[in-house]
Amino acid sequence: MTGTIINVITVLVGTALGVLLGGRLSERMSQTVLHGLGLVTAAIGLQMFLETANVLIVLGAVLVGGILGEWWNLEARLNGIGAWLEARVNRGGGDEERATRFIRGFVTASLLFCVGPMAILGSIQDGLTGDYRLLAIKAMLDGFASLAFASSLGVGVGFSALALLIYQGGIALAAAQAQAVLTPEMIAELTATGGVLILGISVSTLLEIKPIRVGNFLPALLLAPLIVAALNALGIPIVPQF
Repeated sequence: MTGTIINVITVLVGTALGVLLGGRLSERMSQTVLHGLGLVTAAIGLQMFLETANVLIVLGAVLVGGILGEWWNLEARLNGIGAWLEARVNRGGGDEERATRFIRGFVTASLLFCVGPMAILGSIQDGLTGDYRLLAIKAMLDGFASLAFASSLGVGVGFSALALLIYQGGIALAAAQAQAVLTPEMIAELTATGGVLILGISVSTLLEIKPIRVGNFLPALLLAPLIVAALNALGIPIVPQF
C-alpha cells in the first residue's frame, strides 16, 4: 500500500497549499507539469508492456476486453456515478451554502481521485508486485488537482484522502491476496496488458493527443490471466511472440 499512502499524503499537502495560496499556479505551468507526467507515464506503460512473453495474449485480452467494455459501456457508467453524486450534492439550498461547499469538495475530489483506470491499475500493480511507480505519478496529479480544487472548494477536498485510502488500499490488499492464485506468467501478462492501458491514459488524458475510452478496456485486466490459465490447462506452451 506504499503507493496509496504516498497518494494520500500528496492530496493532503495539495489541499493545504490550495487553501493557503489559492489559485496562483499559472495555467502554462500546470500544462507543462501535466505533459511531463504524461511522458513519464507513457514510458512506464511501455516498460510494463515489454514484460509480455507473447504479445498475442495481450492483443487478445485488449481487443476482447474492449469489446466487452463497449458492450457494458463501462466508461459511461463510471462517469455516470460521478454525475449522479454531484447532482445529489448540488441540491443543497443557499442557507446551507458552506456545508454544501464542503461536501461538494469532498465528493468531487473523491470521484476524481478514485473513479478511473489509473487508480485501479496502480493499486493492482502495487498489491501484486509492490511496484508503486504508477500510483506515485497519480499522486503527483492528484496533488496538483487537490491544490486547484481546495483553492475554490476549501478543506472538504482534503477529506477525500480517506476515501482514497479505503478504495485504493482495498484494491491493493485484494490484489495481494489474489497473488496466491496467480502464476508468474499470469502476472506478467496482466502487467503487460495494464501497460497498454497506461499508454492509453497517457495519450488520452495527460498528453491530450487523442481521446480514448480507456475505462472500457478494464475487462482486459481480467482476461489476460484467464487466457494464460486456459493455455496452461490445454497444455499449450506460451511461445514468445514479439
